[in-house]
Amino acid sequence: MKMDCDTTVIGTGMAGLAAAFFAADQGMSTAVVGSTAEIVFASGLIDLLGVHPVAEKRQWENPWEAMKALVRDEPEHPYARISPVEIVAAIDEFTGFLAGAGLPYRRRAASNVKVLTPMGTLKPSFAVPASMWAGVEAYRKRAPCLIVGVTGLKGFSARLVAENLCDTWPAIRAVTISIPDMSTGEEIFAERIAGRLESTAGREALAALITPHIQDARAVGLPAVLGLYRPGEVFSDIQQRLGVSVFEIPTMPPSVVGLRVKEKALEALANAGVQVFSEQRVLSVAKGPDRGFVLTVGTDAQRHTIASGAAILAGGRFLGGGLRADRKRIREPLFDLPVHQARQRASWHRKTFLDPKGHPINRAGIETDEFFRPLARTGAPAHPRLFAAGSILAHQDWMRQKCGAGLAVSTARAAVHACRRLGASEPAASRR
Repeated sequence: MKMDCDTTVIGTGMAGLAAAFFAADQGMSTAVVGSTAEIVFASGLIDLLGVHPVAEKRQWENPWEAMKALVRDEPEHPYARISPVEIVAAIDEFTGFLAGAGLPYRRRAASNVKVLTPMGTLKPSFAVPASMWAGVEAYRKRAPCLIVGVTGLKGFSARLVAENLCDTWPAIRAVTISIPDMSTGEEIFAERIAGRLESTAGREALAALITPHIQDARAVGLPAVLGLYRPGEVFSDIQQRLGVSVFEIPTMPPSVVGLRVKEKALEALANAGVQVFSEQRVLSVAKGPDRGFVLTVGTDAQRHTIASGAAILAGGRFLGGGLRADRKRIREPLFDLPVHQARQRASWHRKTFLDPKGHPINRAGIETDEFFRPLARTGAPAHPRLFAAGSILAHQDWMRQKCGAGLAVSTARAAVHACRRLGASEPAASRR
């Protein structure tokens, strides 16, 4: 297969999915290439900014005030290159896209909310999957709540959640149920339960197991397993059968919600005309005759060629393959871009594993200009038609700052709009 397009997005994590959407929304012919990697660690929450400074672990209710402080203290952070108006637009447009794909989100006007985690802690987040919103409200009101666990489910304990929250939420309690044909004594993965709940019989059986335990509860919290391919149908049916508000709690990886976002977003992108190369990778990149790129994508068994006017690098860090580390240095494998990093490998990590400042390696990444074009070793843009977005960017520690998906979505939009504004995506038809 050979094709031409205006831009190719490299990566199918949150940044890659968002970049593909924004590019198509801007009228660009678009291809997106990637495999399942970092997205399986995604909770589905869109964190804007929850913690700053990291060393002090200060949590913020108002993410915009947090961002002012962040930009003042860390002027090289990617957020420093995007205005609050553009960030809001990015989140609203992308969550609107996800809602159209069957994954609605909810948020408050200008504040973070507290979301339950599988450890029984509360995490600040900005935009929350609608399937988790009842948990936000139940905690805010301290309403009587039942947390349901499943025997054998890997990485989720209803008892742990309830015990860690009972001091501030006295009306919370826990129960663990056993699903008959899964109670073999072995670990059960969340995606297996999600698959079972795609069927009416599976949902009926689950509701029958939970109903006797509801009692005075006004909300029931479940691990995030309520469907993978038809989550809206699964969620509505379970809630109707239980007769109370239901909410999901993010689980430890692999994340059903992350996989859900990837599957539904790629389906919607394909329906919008985006050429999707799912579970494939970019094998090589060469300069094209029209100042763009020629990318070879696919697998070892089947390869395709894309002539692309521009490229957006959104492959994540180490888990996504956007960065690779050897014994001496961290490198970017596709374009051989310089990577901002500590000079000595011994300086990548601090001596204490849980150092409150985090480790310098977590701020390694690609440096860009104000248009999110990666910089060459000379300090000039490495290529006028190459852009970068998401966790591959330098000078941010998204995990500790609680800004992962917000950073991914907002930098994706900024990179796509810069690509369009700079004329880097001359229509494919005119190039042919």
